[in-house]
Amino acid sequence: MDVNTKLFISIICTSFFTFQLLFYFVSYWFSAKVSPGFNSLTFEKKIEWNSRGDPSLANVNIAIASGYLISDLFIIILYWKVIGDKFFVIHHCAALYGYYFILKDGVLAYVGNFRLLAELSSPFVNQRWFFEALKYPKFSKANVINGILMTVVFFTVRIASMPPLYGFMYSVYGTEPYIRLGFLIQCSWIISCAVLDVMNVMWMIKISKGCIKVISLIRQEKAKNNLQNGKLD
Repeated sequence: MDVNTKLFISIICTSFFTFQLLFYFVSYWFSAKVSPGFNSLTFEKKIEWNSRGDPSLANVNIAIASGYLISDLFIIILYWKVIGDKFFVIHHCAALYGYYFILKDGVLAYVGNFRLLAELSSPFVNQRWFFEALKYPKFSKANVINGILMTVVFFTVRIASMPPLYGFMYSVYGTEPYIRLGFLIQCSWIISCAVLDVMNVMWMIKISKGCIKVISLIRQEKAKNNLQNGKLD
């Protein structure tokens, strides 16, 4: 086992145990401090609340993210009845499968880090869940702003990023560096990206429908209020 492999295994293990520490100890303490409503949540809600962390160079980033994904996968399986989600399991496994080759063979680190940009949407997705757990009104200013930002950022980092990624993939297809990757890595690169992006499109459709519905209801509410004010005048 070479020095780089040992380093990345150490980083993955450190990342895993760090996120486990955050889940079981730090998140409980910090959440109670910044949000008084946390203490009144049910045990199931607290489990999901604490599981919604964020990871954020090259192979070190991949190693850190891998540790996070393994930690999150472990928590999902451990508390399957509370936060079990087959799509999250598929997402994590597909990402870890791709990251395995990056760390093992030292290839496609650029692609791996480019895909990590998708996690920039996670804070907004998780914040939406936090608002729901704390029973914020759907049409509250904070909820609406976060929902719009979530939709825009999710589209930017997960959907709009697809053409450049697959354009790059097409541009290197058949070249000498691409051939040197070998058939297994070539297939793994394409398959893992395709699986992740199918889910990204699926989630984008769901998020867009929710955002359009909220905006439509807000407009109807405004129109109704304007009509009532007009009658009163």
